[in-house]
Amino acid sequence: MTTLQDPSLEEILALFELPFPDLLFRAQQVHREHFSATELQCSTLLSIKTGACPEDCGYCAQSVHHEAKLAVTPLLPLAEVVAAAKAAKAAGAQRFCMGAAWRSPHDKDLERVAEMVAAVKDLGLETCVTLGMLKPGQAERLQAAGLDYYNHNLDTSPEFYGEVIHTRSYQERLDTLAAVREAGIKVCSGGILGMGESRRDRARLLQSLAALRPAPESVPINALVPIAGTPLAGAEPVDEIEFVRTIAVARILFPMSYVRLAAGREKMSDALQALAFLAGANSIFLGERLLTTNNASTDHDAGLFAKLGLRAAG
Repeated sequence: MTTLQDPSLEEILALFELPFPDLLFRAQQVHREHFSATELQCSTLLSIKTGACPEDCGYCAQSVHHEAKLAVTPLLPLAEVVAAAKAAKAAGAQRFCMGAAWRSPHDKDLERVAEMVAAVKDLGLETCVTLGMLKPGQAERLQAAGLDYYNHNLDTSPEFYGEVIHTRSYQERLDTLAAVREAGIKVCSGGILGMGESRRDRARLLQSLAALRPAPESVPINALVPIAGTPLAGAEPVDEIEFVRTIAVARILFPMSYVRLAAGREKMSDALQALAFLAGANSIFLGERLLTTNNASTDHDAGLFAKLGLRAAG
C-alpha cells in the first residue's frame, strides 16, 4: 500500500473527500502493514506543575489570561511523580508523560524534571514531557536524562492558529520541535479538533506535521474539551464522522507513527471510539485525568477493550 510523500494540500483534501468506507478501508490497509490491528500503545499523563501559565491558549484552563477555576500547584516532589509512574505501569501503561504549565522552563526547574525523567526511566517506562518552549541546551539535558519523547503540539493550521493563541507563534512551536529532534529525542506532536476550524485547517495541520523531517513518532488527535472560563467554552463540537475522517487521514499520512486518540475520550461513545480505532488510531491515554480534564475511566476502558478484542501492547 503506497502512502503520500510530501503531500500537497489538495492531495490531503482529496483523502478527506473519499467515501467514508473507502477512506477507512485505505486507512486499515496502511495500519495493518505496520502495526497489529488489535494492539494499543498506552500512555499515562500527569500534570507535574499546574496553572499560572503566561500563555493565552484559548482552550486551556491553566492560562492566567482566563477565568477558569483551577487550583494552582507548584512542581510536584520527585517521590509523588515516581509513585504515579509506578501506578501507571501497574495499570498497563508503557509510556509515562509529564506536563508542566510553563511558557519555557527555568534551568533550575528543568534539573528537577530531568531527575523525574531519570527516575521514571529506571522503572522501565518510556518517558515523555511537555514543558513549553526550550532554551538552547535544555533539550540536550533532557536527552541525557533519558527522555524518549517531547510533546509540543502544533494545535491547528498556521492560518487558524492566531484565532486561538496570541502569545507564542507557530514558528516558535516549529523551532522547539526542531531543537528536540536535533537533540535526538522523538517527537510527539498533533492537534485539537473542534476549536472552530474548517476542514481545510485540519488538512493544513496534517500537512504541517507531515512536513517535519522525520515525521512525528506520535501524533495525538484531541477533541476539544470545552472548559468554563476559557474563550472556547462555547465551541461547537466537531462532527463525529469528520473526527474519524481526520484520524483516518492521519493514519494514511503517518503510516509508521502512533496515532493517539487523546483528549475528549471521556465524552465519546464506545461506537465513536471503535470507529476511531478502525480508522487507525492505535494509542490512548490510560488513567482518569489528563492534566486538568477528565479521561475515560480505567474500568470503562477495560470493558471497551474486551468488547472490541483490543489489548495493550506488551
